[in-house]
Amino acid sequence: MTALRPERESGADGRGGAGGQGTPYARQPYEGPGAFGEGGYGERAHTPAEGTYRGRPGERAHRAAGEPYTTAREPYGAPRESFPRPAHEPPADDETVALRVAGPSGGTVRPASGAVPSPDPSAPPPVGRAARRKAARRRHGRRGGAARPRTPGPDSPRGTEAPRAPLSRVEARRQARARKPSAGVIASRVIGELFITTGVLMLLFVTYQLWWTNVRAQAQADRAASSLQDDWADGKRNPGAFEPGQGFALLHIPKLDVVVPIAEGVSSKGVLDRGMVGHYGSDPLKTAMPDAETGNFGLAGHRNTHGEPFRYINRLSPGDPIVVETQDKYFVYKMASMLPVTSPGNVSVLDPIPRGSGFTRPGRYITLTTCTPEFTSKYRLIVWGKMVEERPRSKGKPDALVN
Repeated sequence: MTALRPERESGADGRGGAGGQGTPYARQPYEGPGAFGEGGYGERAHTPAEGTYRGRPGERAHRAAGEPYTTAREPYGAPRESFPRPAHEPPADDETVALRVAGPSGGTVRPASGAVPSPDPSAPPPVGRAARRKAARRRHGRRGGAARPRTPGPDSPRGTEAPRAPLSRVEARRQARARKPSAGVIASRVIGELFITTGVLMLLFVTYQLWWTNVRAQAQADRAASSLQDDWADGKRNPGAFEPGQGFALLHIPKLDVVVPIAEGVSSKGVLDRGMVGHYGSDPLKTAMPDAETGNFGLAGHRNTHGEPFRYINRLSPGDPIVVETQDKYFVYKMASMLPVTSPGNVSVLDPIPRGSGFTRPGRYITLTTCTPEFTSKYRLIVWGKMVEERPRSKGKPDALVN
């Protein structure tokens, strides 16, 4: 065991001096009485010579002045009113009981709800951790950011707008009048709506002309062809003169897959618009019937809309068959020539010897007329054919319809 140092045993300090009672730094031995005061942890002002407790510095001052001394703590069970508080102490806070800075009138300075208080240079700094933390939240916002009104920038998300002051009644009325559209704006809107309505109506009309008229006309033509064939089978129709709009034959163009009824007259509403082909049968454009010994059997039909039976007759080539079927016979023609463009007033194409057809002597001819170019009626397209066979129905269909 290591022996004690001489200076510790003799009471001399390490620097050559001696402390109280022979111990360094005027400390008593741990086992001496009153080493920590009478209560245990009092001030170390007790000396063995006096043998009495000198007390805390505040207590000594009170006793020296002859005043009673009381501690800052209240006795257990004593009323709080019996212990006066200092005049500058602020009222207790809901969040903490730490010290706070009193306002000019003695009360605690509190900001309005939702407002960011401005620092008061004359106010003393906050005391205590909770007060400092609360003051920092007031200065910089709850999360440490500066509590400033947001100003929306070019990259700011929608809805981040700076708060605006409420408008006065005069300013609100002025802005309401400014938001009302002017007469020019109203007129432009009306004109725009008229244009849109007109465009929609034109679109509907084009749809009706190019699509619905074909559907309806083809249905009417099919019903007319079926009715005509039923009448032939029942013997109700006999060759002879026919009333305007009355069907009397069927036109076959095998190359174009066309089978359409032929009716008397070239009226648009009564014949052509119903999907049928019309016969020029009245003056001044009267033409011969197919069973005539000589003459020109003239027909007219739509190229576009209303069934468009003659839409592709420009694709016919010389020698292509064109067949007219009646109650008793089949009349077979061969396509001979074509006039791509001519005036609507060129009625010479319907002469018994059509002009421009290449025919030079009387014969049994057929003439097909329609409009050109497509979707217009500015000019006429003419196709001619020459009869090559007359075949009774009792002998069956001609080769042009069988092959």
